[in-house]
Amino acid sequence: MVDFSYRNLTSTLVVLKCIGPDRFFLERAIFPQEIFSSMAPEGSHLEIWGIESYGPKLEQRLRVSATKNEERVLA
Repeated sequence: MVDFSYRNLTSTLVVLKCIGPDRFFLERAIFPQEIFSSMAPEGSHLEIWGIESYGPKLEQRLRVSATKNEERVLA
């Protein structure tokens, strides 16, 4: 498992979905300017979904990696 963080830099609510191996799945609503931290299996995919008037919109796709960065926030 790898620690990761995501900061919602937008002014609207977004939905974070994390999909990993062995049926790993995590979904959370992230409020504006909120920082969400969790753990996920190496190589998991993060999807950030915004909410538009016509429905959900995929904003970003990211991958959880164990690479050491000074800044742990993915986006």
